[in-house]
Amino acid sequence: MADMDNKDQAELDPADLEDVEDVEEEETGEDVNSKARQLTVQMMQNPQILAALQERLDGLVGSPSGYMESLPKVVKRRVNALKNLQVKCAHIEAKFYEEVHELERKYAALYQPLFDKRSDIVKAAYEPTEEECEWKADEEEELTEEMKEKAKVEEEKKDEEKEDPKGVPEFWLTVFKNVDLLSDMVQEHDEPILKQLQDVKVKFSDPGQPMSFSLEFNFEPNEFFTNTLLTKTYKMRSEPDENDPFSFDGPEIMGCTGCTIDWTKGKNITLKTIKKKQKHKGRGTVRTVTKTVPNDSFFNFFTPPDVPESGDMDEDTEAVLAADFEIGHFIRERIVPRAVLYFTGEAIEDDDDDYDEEGEEADDEEGEEEGEEENDPDYDPKKDANPPAECKQQ
Repeated sequence: MADMDNKDQAELDPADLEDVEDVEEEETGEDVNSKARQLTVQMMQNPQILAALQERLDGLVGSPSGYMESLPKVVKRRVNALKNLQVKCAHIEAKFYEEVHELERKYAALYQPLFDKRSDIVKAAYEPTEEECEWKADEEEELTEEMKEKAKVEEEKKDEEKEDPKGVPEFWLTVFKNVDLLSDMVQEHDEPILKQLQDVKVKFSDPGQPMSFSLEFNFEPNEFFTNTLLTKTYKMRSEPDENDPFSFDGPEIMGCTGCTIDWTKGKNITLKTIKKKQKHKGRGTVRTVTKTVPNDSFFNFFTPPDVPESGDMDEDTEAVLAADFEIGHFIRERIVPRAVLYFTGEAIEDDDDDYDEEGEEADDEEGEEEGEEENDPDYDPKKDANPPAECKQQ
């Protein structure tokens, strides 16, 4: 009889848990604990119960416990003193970030000669020496002398077949296309212009000036616009908000300004012309109307929406600005300092490493579970002959 009860309990559907709660039997403490564990396992395997539990937990996040309200007045006064100390901490943190900005400015000056030389190599203003071109490969990439000689001969043969390219062609275009955040912005009609992009620089605000940074895009003369320099400036703030000092979490971008692109007539790819047919309601005649409308383009990056002084914006404008700030910050922090690694794809592999590891771990866990099933003496493969409903072929 005990075996029957255990069998029934093991086969209990999680949906019948309410019925189980109504059953009252006299059981030993060990039996109760055993059945409680079984019920817990069954509940944690039920996606509906897990979803309901997660929803309940999400609702509790940020919810006050009510403890503060229950405190005596004298204790609440002391808590207020602690909060005032926290505000002072926020102001010290703001000063910390201001000094970090000063350090960024100082080291930017040290990086710049290297970035200038990078630019000279890319645009063929400087040809690196043999010593500068030597690169020690990783151990797994090292080749035998015979393979090296063969590769050298094939490379020389290819070079003879085609004209000698200057610098590193399409360097920045390749960088942008290799980064998901930027590749979505680059349209096919942008590519001929971005092939003319020679350098991207970051410039920090001068000492004593409000915190900001500018992105400078240097182009060689081209048929699309007369500018050789396009800029985008981001204004930042590193001080706690008086109305909400506890929200301070480092410098934040407050707004950005682009620049005017002097397009050559008929070459403005940020606009496109469409033709629409209109039918007269009364006479029934049809006419064709030509309209100029905005066109998707990377160069819309230089005409961001204005931020009202009041700070009130609709959801679309907020979304556009949020994406704009993310892109500007990414170009400053990652793209400019590590451009060659995004060109080769090595930086992208580094960015993806964390995700790959998670996937590998999941695969390993699945493999372990399968192995455990196969090694289980009670495991019957016939029971698993049919795939789950969602995996069946239609």
